[in-house]
Amino acid sequence: MLDNLDLKYKAKKIKLVAFDVDGVMTDGSLTYLPDGSQIKTFNAKDGQGVVMLNKAGFLTAIITAKDSPVVIERAKTLGITKLYSGQTNKINALNSLVEEFKLDYSQIAYMGDDYPDLCVIKRVGLSCAPNDAIDEVKQNASFVSSYGGGKGAVREFCDFILFSNGISFDDLISK
Repeated sequence: MLDNLDLKYKAKKIKLVAFDVDGVMTDGSLTYLPDGSQIKTFNAKDGQGVVMLNKAGFLTAIITAKDSPVVIERAKTLGITKLYSGQTNKINALNSLVEEFKLDYSQIAYMGDDYPDLCVIKRVGLSCAPNDAIDEVKQNASFVSSYGGGKGAVREFCDFILFSNGISFDDLISK
């Protein structure tokens, strides 16, 4: 993991912040109802972090392996700029973001927790893992949250990016 000054330098370059869902925006639990539909529980404070990124002018994205109506609804609620679901190879979604928004990989931040996220974590400018991510992800992430997935990790990452860019809560409340 990088020291705090290196992390802040990397955070100042960020234009787009992307997230995995299961194990990052949720705690990774999968609850199935008898009809086969799923329940996912999201953390409101994590969501507020994403909303603040949007208000501050950052682009936001979700890159997830699963197709889920719950994730589509959550993305709409948070104002996510771009949703990539059903992504078995997440690097394809990352490359699409780079192309569509004319970004360099160093301008993208990503938070993931498991093997399918490693290809993105190794490529982006600033990467983060919840503290309950698998060891290999944590070893490759530039930042490991103090919190678990769905338990404040997303908010901590969002706050770090905002504060590193000199953006305060007061700046965002008036927007």
